[in-house]
Amino acid sequence: MTLGADVSALSTTAASAAAQGLSIVVPLHNEAAGLAGLHGRLIGLARTLKGRYGLASEVVYVDDGSTDATLAIARALAAEALDIQVVSLSRNFGKEAALMAGLDHARRGAVLFMDGDGQHPPDLVEKLVAHWIDDGYDVVYTAKANRDNESFLRRQAVHGFYALINWGARQKIPEDAGDFRLLSPRAVAALRQLPERNRFFKGLASWIGFRQIRVDYEPAPRAHGVTTFSPGRLIGLSIEGLTSFSVAPLRFASLFGVLLAAGAFLFGLTIVWETWTTGKQVPGYPSLVVGLMTIGGVQLIMIGIVGEYIGKILSELKARPIYFVAEHAEKRADAEQAPGETERTAAE
Repeated sequence: MTLGADVSALSTTAASAAAQGLSIVVPLHNEAAGLAGLHGRLIGLARTLKGRYGLASEVVYVDDGSTDATLAIARALAAEALDIQVVSLSRNFGKEAALMAGLDHARRGAVLFMDGDGQHPPDLVEKLVAHWIDDGYDVVYTAKANRDNESFLRRQAVHGFYALINWGARQKIPEDAGDFRLLSPRAVAALRQLPERNRFFKGLASWIGFRQIRVDYEPAPRAHGVTTFSPGRLIGLSIEGLTSFSVAPLRFASLFGVLLAAGAFLFGLTIVWETWTTGKQVPGYPSLVVGLMTIGGVQLIMIGIVGEYIGKILSELKARPIYFVAEHAEKRADAEQAPGETERTAAE
């Protein structure tokens, strides 16, 4: 039985890239105000890539349970210069599930992930494609050039998150890297081989290896609205990423327990030494209460950390689908029907 996967046959050359093409996966959640403008920029990008590399493109819009007119606008978009797929999920499953849905429906060789809020500039995609085709990189990921516009507390929290998730990890996750990245055909094939349901794309895209390169960029201002990621939700996503990808919290809990036990042992030695040398005894009630509260609090923290991992194990054992598709529509740029539309709607 083979426990690995051979994806060497999917290595990209400049000659084969045009035949494989590029799928652009865009998860959407209440992006009605800026979707038409984003699509227009993607059409211009597709024409540029076609002229420079002969690269055929498609865009896969994944509507992740939007409550505004996002889905209706996506259905009406014109398939000019690139094919369109509109995948509507049955409810809001979260961004990681939407990315997986886009990956599953992508029909071209390479896959580019980008957000639908306009902060990931389509103009930068040409540079990412150049690193893939011209330079032979399999994973081209982007990262914020700086966080000068963020508060000190947030910058330190981000730094602490990456320090913790990379603690003891063989394959490090680059700090400040986002979901805006391009994967070559063999990197896509490798990512599709990973079976887990609790997915953390930033970590998985780094874990698969291959040749990777970082591209720094300045995120554009949001084209509309405000971010839906509140501090509480960001903390939740951080915990989800840590427990889905890293065992660092368990190692930290074990190390903390060892340090606490060592501290208690040394404290006991000081009590014995003080009793032998001075004849004084440490007052019992205050030290006993403080010790019990400390140990009780630490135990509850440990139980909570272990509980998070048990929850992940339960989720994997249930083996529920990551998402359900309520509607799937397609438009071909080269179709002969006016205005070139072929649609399929299905409940999956």
